[in-house]
Amino acid sequence: MSELDLSEFEDESWMFEDGLGTLGDEHFMRRALELAKQAAVQDEVPVGAIVVHENKIIATAYNQREQLADPTAHAEMIAITQAASHLGSWRLLDCTLFVTLEPCPMCAGAILQSRIPRVVYGAVDSKAGAVVSLYQLLSDVRLNHRCEVIGGVLAGQCGQVLTEFFERKRKLGKK
Repeated sequence: MSELDLSEFEDESWMFEDGLGTLGDEHFMRRALELAKQAAVQDEVPVGAIVVHENKIIATAYNQREQLADPTAHAEMIAITQAASHLGSWRLLDCTLFVTLEPCPMCAGAILQSRIPRVVYGAVDSKAGAVVSLYQLLSDVRLNHRCEVIGGVLAGQCGQVLTEFFERKRKLGKK
């Protein structure tokens, strides 16, 4: 997994005096969107993820399934692993995960297992989404953990990056 320089994400001029709000969510989603664009350059499905703890970015990732030949190398999975390492705990309490695409069942499971209390995503994934689209794993009362979910943050921009990536792939005759 490639290490990303977190220093570029330390500008706090966007923050409200009282902490995170809509502006904060959009700020962090823009950072995740930058990571998604890096994935596209690497010929990876352009999904970016960031984990924030106490208003600081502690993990950044983008999809790396092709690079690592690993089906579990989704942006969320990598970011969760980095955040757990940073905090020295598998419990990612007081963290927020920002991801440009609605998490799949695997990633939603990892979110639940890591006890992330808040998830913010951009575009809906009507084919594989496990937050609102196909399943609602993060709010399922039968499970031992649930998350606050904020969807649709910069959805148009997040969806556009994916659309352009797959249009380019189809033109090249690749899946």
